[in-house]
Amino acid sequence: MTLSFGVAYYPEHWLHLPDPRAARAAEINLMRAASFNVARLGEFAWSLLEPAPGQFDFGWLHDSIDELAQAGIQTVLGTPSAAPPAWLVQQHPGILAVDEAGRRVQFGNRCHYCVNAPEFHSAVQRLVGALAREFGQHPNVIGWQIDNEYNRYCYCERCQQLFQQFLAQRYGSLDQLNLHWATPYWSQTYQDWAQIPLPIGPHNPGLMLEHRRFVTHSYRRFQKLQIDLLRPQIHPAAWITHNFMFWHDGYDHYDLSADLDLASWDWYVGSGHLDYQASGAAHDLVRGYKRRSFWLMETQPGNVNWRKVNNVLNRGETRAAIWHAIAHGAQAALFWQWRSALGGQEQYHGTLIDQAGRPRPFFSEAQDIGRDFAALGGVLDGAELRPQVAILNSYDSRWSIQAQRHHNNFDYVSHLLHYYKPLAARNISVDIVSPDAPLEQYQLVIVPAQVILSPAQAAALEAFVLGGGHLVLTIRTGMKDGYNALLPQRQPGLLTRAAGVEVEEYYALEQSAPLQGVPQLGGTESRSTLWAERLAPLPGCDVQILARFCASNGWLDGRPAVTRHAYGRGQVTYVGVYLESLADQQVLVDDIVACSGVQPDLAAPENIEARRLVQPGGGSLYILINHNRFPAVVPLPWKAANLLCGQPAAGELSLEPYGVAVLQPV
Repeated sequence: MTLSFGVAYYPEHWLHLPDPRAARAAEINLMRAASFNVARLGEFAWSLLEPAPGQFDFGWLHDSIDELAQAGIQTVLGTPSAAPPAWLVQQHPGILAVDEAGRRVQFGNRCHYCVNAPEFHSAVQRLVGALAREFGQHPNVIGWQIDNEYNRYCYCERCQQLFQQFLAQRYGSLDQLNLHWATPYWSQTYQDWAQIPLPIGPHNPGLMLEHRRFVTHSYRRFQKLQIDLLRPQIHPAAWITHNFMFWHDGYDHYDLSADLDLASWDWYVGSGHLDYQASGAAHDLVRGYKRRSFWLMETQPGNVNWRKVNNVLNRGETRAAIWHAIAHGAQAALFWQWRSALGGQEQYHGTLIDQAGRPRPFFSEAQDIGRDFAALGGVLDGAELRPQVAILNSYDSRWSIQAQRHHNNFDYVSHLLHYYKPLAARNISVDIVSPDAPLEQYQLVIVPAQVILSPAQAAALEAFVLGGGHLVLTIRTGMKDGYNALLPQRQPGLLTRAAGVEVEEYYALEQSAPLQGVPQLGGTESRSTLWAERLAPLPGCDVQILARFCASNGWLDGRPAVTRHAYGRGQVTYVGVYLESLADQQVLVDDIVACSGVQPDLAAPENIEARRLVQPGGGSLYILINHNRFPAVVPLPWKAANLLCGQPAAGELSLEPYGVAVLQPV
């Protein structure tokens, strides 16, 4: 992966200066001093690019792109559809979205549009078409970012009508919809498509799930509208992306990524400091959207401005964070933003240069990162992660559980991270992928709380186990069909035979339930919190019981809690508990890993992250990061060259606080 390093740049903020060209020249010289080679421009500049309908002013943007190019800095150009201008809203007030309370949102923020408004579509097509014609063949525009952080959901009458049409196409008849949604319950039977509402608050589970799918469909349609304008106009080497947000749940990111050339996202630590095990999962999530390397399109240069406490990251911590992203598959890192604007809603947000155009203290750390990237040259080109472990991430299941948590503190993402973090602690690389992704390359697949499990997905998981894979099923898995209706069989539904057990009952726990002390859970008494499932081995199945419940609520007492079943050439571990202790969860996951034969990328002390990248010729590179605020020593099993400093490493490697090394075994 070729590394790109840069910043979000808004030269339009400074067009009022007496000599904006001279101001840009001074800023671009500073960008060169930081070794930047890419800048993102234009994604919020609609009112300047099109000051009146059909009247375009691209001069300042042309100048900026050309001046950057002369300094060796390439451009990612944003389509500014996230910021419809005031004149457009005045001309067509119906493009403003309607919130759940029935109020039109107010102009003056971002993404205030209804994604389905035809007048908005027409205006976007006019502007994006003009941008594509003007800059599509520009050799220094290497990529296009569509819109910015999709996040608005509209409840207008138009969206309701389109939702009804969407349902008619999916179900074919009201009889089928009524059947799958069990609408006789509470007398919800529909006799006309026009009777179906947009869900506001709790509603029929089928209706709520389909609304999320409709939102996904709407954004994908809007995104493709822009893609279809750009593709015929841009040069063959240019790519198209969208910058997604941290674990955002508004739509299915796998669907939206399908039409993009690469995935990108915006990562901010916000308050506090880097939790590399949690953020590693977010990076792996984005890498999984396209199952390839991604761009970190935005990250904070020190601090943000939108949290309760907007602290600055420690000196060296951002460098470690950037290398952490690279170690998880990022091929670019761009800071947001370059310079503090004099006005606007983000005056206090971290930047590299201040409102006076002078470098802030953080600028020196950006220079450190630039020197790192320069020292490597192209050694990372084409290098990629090759995890042996996959965690399946189901948006349908997440939406279903959020609507009916059954325990208020049960959170889908937190449950997924409960399995991810013990793997990260052991430096085991993970792909977080769609439930529909191919599984042949993995040794271990973990399915956390996939309440909605389709027949095709179940068949793929069963084939994975029969072929020798180790499958982990957790609480709440396999309860529902694709319509968000309960299956007519017990959990884990279509995977019951492979698991060798069925769930006789599930319990939201008011108090944690104790487990019998067994070596696999590493103590005299472990406990399940939030949730527990009473498991029953199937007749004739040789099921190993790894843990049982102790005396609890009377229903769980003595019942199997964690089981393992040999099936075909593989095994299925069913975890019917949510272990309260992180130490117990670590022991459980360690046992699963050992049983699966998965190996860590590199054994290392606590809070030392190590990731192995495979080069195109088959050679290995290792990125090591010290996430501690104190020095650390890492034992090495081989001799290596430390590519960042040009020094050999053998026996052990010393890392300073937040220190980084890129090692090539020799």
